[in-house]
Amino acid sequence: MGRMLSFRLAYIFSYNLFQFCGHTWILANSIARFLTFGRDALADTFYSVGFVMSLCQLLSILELFHIADRIEKARLLPRFIQVLEKNLLLIMIIMLEELQSKPVVCAQFFLWNVMDLLRYPHELLCLLDKPSVAMLWTRYTLWIPVYILSAATEGVTIYQALPYAEPTAANSKPLNSTVSAHVHLPVLLMLYLPFLALGASVTVWQLLKERQHHLEKWKKMKRK
Repeated sequence: MGRMLSFRLAYIFSYNLFQFCGHTWILANSIARFLTFGRDALADTFYSVGFVMSLCQLLSILELFHIADRIEKARLLPRFIQVLEKNLLLIMIIMLEELQSKPVVCAQFFLWNVMDLLRYPHELLCLLDKPSVAMLWTRYTLWIPVYILSAATEGVTIYQALPYAEPTAANSKPLNSTVSAHVHLPVLLMLYLPFLALGASVTVWQLLKERQHHLEKWKKMKRK
């Protein structure tokens, strides 16, 4: 039993450390490129950090299993929505090469990095039994407006993708396909926008409840 707990602790610590290092590298690389090349660096953000970002977001699917298996103590619904939003948007960016050079992609990656760099250090400190009140406040208070800004940027990214999705849908249409069988990508993206807003609203509501729970728990610990 002790070995199993030790293995689970080593695994979740290694996972959080990998994500922290990955997002730190992405953010440092992006800032360094911007300081060196200025606005020209915005156009090739995806080409310079896209692989590492894709790897980090793909591995974030494991967090759903962490929560379900109680390796990580968090609410499953908001995490599921966040993971789904990020990976769907990333797939869209990979599919639409014309979108990859847009400044909004750089802004989106920047916000994703800020969100994860607010979260993973707190998770690492909790695993080491050295929680910080500053990190706790940052994780559960500052993180929420950053998430709202990120969700809004995701909507802008999808809107800017519509002109590029039209040619992609037209080129992918088989010659003998029927209209009912044809999946029209721009329509799907437009339909996804209300679901994005709904998912973000539910996530913020869940995060506010989670914030209240953790801050009250911290206050009780301080009184003892």
